[in-house]
Amino acid sequence: MKRLIPVLGVLALALGIMLWILLLTSITADAMSKNYSQILLASALVTVLLLVLVGWQIARLLRDIRTQKFGARLKLRLMLMFGLIAVIPGSLIYVVSVQFITHSIESWFDVRVEKALESGLDLGHSAFDYLRGELAQKAQGMAHDIAGSPEAGLRAHLVRLREQAAVDSVALFSPTGQLLISAQRDLTQPLPPLPLPSELKQAQALATAPAGMDGLTPLVVIDEKDALEEAAQRKKAQGREMRLRVLLPIASRSFFETPRVLQLAQDVPENLNRNAEAVQLVYSEYQELQLGRQGLTRIYALSLTLTLLVALLAAFALAFLLARRLSAPLSILAEGTQAVAQGDYSQRRIIKGGDELGALTQSFNQMTRQLSEAHQETERHRNELESARAYLESILANLSAGVLVFDADRVLRTLNEGALSILGEALSTELHVQAAAWQRFPLLGKLLEEYFTQAGEADWQGQTEVESLSGEGQIRHLLLRGSRLPLVSGGGFVVVFDDITRLIAAQRSIAWGEVARRLAHEIKNPLTPIQLSAERLQFKLADRLQGKDQEILERATQTIVNQVLAMKRMVDDFRDYSRLPAPELAPLDLNALILEVLALYEHSSAPIRSSLNDDLPLVQGDANQLRQVIHNLLRNGEDALENAEGSEIFIRTKAENGVVLLQIEDNGDGFPAEILPRVFEPYITTKSRGTGLGLPIVKKIIDEHHGEIAISNKVEGGARIVIRLPQAETEQLRGIQHG
Repeated sequence: MKRLIPVLGVLALALGIMLWILLLTSITADAMSKNYSQILLASALVTVLLLVLVGWQIARLLRDIRTQKFGARLKLRLMLMFGLIAVIPGSLIYVVSVQFITHSIESWFDVRVEKALESGLDLGHSAFDYLRGELAQKAQGMAHDIAGSPEAGLRAHLVRLREQAAVDSVALFSPTGQLLISAQRDLTQPLPPLPLPSELKQAQALATAPAGMDGLTPLVVIDEKDALEEAAQRKKAQGREMRLRVLLPIASRSFFETPRVLQLAQDVPENLNRNAEAVQLVYSEYQELQLGRQGLTRIYALSLTLTLLVALLAAFALAFLLARRLSAPLSILAEGTQAVAQGDYSQRRIIKGGDELGALTQSFNQMTRQLSEAHQETERHRNELESARAYLESILANLSAGVLVFDADRVLRTLNEGALSILGEALSTELHVQAAAWQRFPLLGKLLEEYFTQAGEADWQGQTEVESLSGEGQIRHLLLRGSRLPLVSGGGFVVVFDDITRLIAAQRSIAWGEVARRLAHEIKNPLTPIQLSAERLQFKLADRLQGKDQEILERATQTIVNQVLAMKRMVDDFRDYSRLPAPELAPLDLNALILEVLALYEHSSAPIRSSLNDDLPLVQGDANQLRQVIHNLLRNGEDALENAEGSEIFIRTKAENGVVLLQIEDNGDGFPAEILPRVFEPYITTKSRGTGLGLPIVKKIIDEHHGEIAISNKVEGGARIVIRLPQAETEQLRGIQHG
C-alpha cells in the first residue's frame, strides 16, 4: 500500500490542476488569456509527472517479469485489460471531444456572426447619431428663441421650451461654468449635469467658427461616437444612465451682455441603451475571444489530454492495486505449494478478509495441516517399512542360499548376493528378463518356467545341475524350493535355492570311504591266504610236473600272485582315501613347495615350464598334503602326454581377489566331455592302469583346505586345472615373524 502513495499523490495533483484549468477556462476569456502561460506550464508539468509515473510502473513491471516474480504476468494482464478499458473509450471520447471543441470554437468565430455583431454595433451608432442630430436641431431652435427673449420670464420660457422639445434638461451656463438658469423634467434632480471646463471652452470656440448652411452657429455635440463609447464605459463603471448632452453658445445682443452657453441633456431610451451596451459588450468579448482562439483550443486540448492521462494512470494504478490484492494470496499459495513440494508443511500467512481469497488461504493452511499429519503418519509407516525392509535385506544379504523373486509375468525382479555367489555375476544379466527367455542360464530358466506352470498355487521343490560360467567346466548341484506370492502384494513367485555341490561331494566321499573301509576289510583279508596258497601249490607241484605242465603251473601261480598284489595295492589306495588324515594348516610358501616338487621332475618325459608370482602371499595349508596334490597333478599330466610330440606342462601362481591361485595346464587331448562333470568321482579315469582315485584324493585335500578346484578343457586343446587356496591369516603371519 505504501507504494501506491506516490501514485495517489500524483493523481490528486493532476486532478487539482485539471479542475483549476477548467475553472479558469470557464470564467472569462480574459482570465484565461492572463493565466495562459501558467496553465501551459502546469499542464506540461502534470503531463510529465504522469508520463514518468506510468513509465515507472511499466519499468517495475518489466523488471518483475524479467526476474520471474510471482504475479508479474497477472499484473501485466490486468494492466493491459484496464489500459484497454481506459484507452479505447477514452481515446474515442478524446478524439470526438477535441473535434467537437475545435469545431465549436471555430463556429464561434464564424464570419456571419462577426458581421452580425458589427451590423448591430453600426445600428446602435446610427441610433445614437439620430438622437444626437435631433437633439442638436432642438438646441439650435431653442438658441434662436432664447437669443430674442427678454431676461424677465426667461426661466418660464425655458420650461416651456423644454416641454415643447421633450428633453430631460435645459440649462444656461456662464463661460466659467456657472449655472444661470435650468429646467429639469425630474424635479428630484435640482441640478442639471454640469459641463466640464474643457467642454465650455470648446463650445465658446464655436462662436467664432464659420456658420453652417442654415446660417446658425454650428452645434457642439459632446457625446459623439467616441463619446458614446466613453459614456458606455462610464456607465458600466459608475452605474449611471447614458445621456446625450449638446452645448451651444448663444450670441450676445449687446456688447455688455454676458455670453451664455446652452446645454440640452436627453437620456438615451432604456431599451436602446441596454441593447447598445449588450452589443458593445458582446462585440468586445468577441474580439477578446478571437484574439485568444488558438490558446483556448490548446487549453481545452491540454485539459482533455490531461484527463485522458489521469484516467489511464488511474486504470494502471487500479490494475496494480487489484493485481497486488489478487497476487498476495496467490503468492502465499504458490510459496506454500512449493514448500509442500519440498516437504515443508508449516502454516502460511492468512489473508484477513471475508472474501473467497481469505477463505482460500485458510483452506490451504487447513490442507497443509492435514497433509502434515498425513505426512507424519506416512513417515512413521515408511520408517517401519524401511526398518522391516532393511531387516529383510540384511537377512537376504547374509543368507547363503540364493533368493530369486519373479513377478506375475515370471520376469526376474530381485535377487540377493547369495544367488550371485552361487551362480556368478552373470546372473545379474537376467534381471528384468522372463525366465523362459534367459540367455546365460537357459536350462535353469526353462526348468523354473515348468515348475511355475505345473505347481500352480502349491509349493514345490526340485533339484538340478547347472554348469558354471567361469569357463572351468564346474557343475553345481542346486536344490530349488519355490512358492507363489500372495495376490495382495502383486503376485509372483519366490525361488530359494542352495548349492549342494559340496554336500553331494561330501556324501559321495563318505560313501566311497565306507566302501573302501569295507573293501579293505572284506577283500584284503582273503588275499593273503590266496597268495600263500598259490605260492604253496607252486612249491609243492613244481618238482612233480614236467615240461608244459610245469610252465602252466608257474604262469598260473604267478598270475594269481600278481593279481593279488594288484588288489592289495587297490585296497591300500581305498584305505588311504578313506583314512586321509586331517590337514595340519599353517602358513606356507606355495612357490617354495612347487620348486621343491619340480626338482624331482627335471628328467620328466614332458617339459614343465613355470611362471611363479614373486609377491605371492603365503597360503594356509598342509605341506605334505599339498605336495601330494602337486605330485598327483604333474603325474597325471605326464601320463596324458605320454608319447605325444611337442608336449608341454605349464604351472603358474598368482594372487587374485584375496586367494592364491595355482594353475596347471597341458597341451594334450584334455578330458572327454562325458566324464568331465564326474571327474572327481572315484573310479572315473581315462588311464588303462589307473585306479581313478588320484583326482578324488586331490579334491578331498583341497576341500579340507577350504579351497576350490576346477577342471576344464582349453579351447586350443589340453586340460586346465585351477586351484584356489585361502591366504594365511594376518595374526598367524605376525606370529611367524615374531618367532
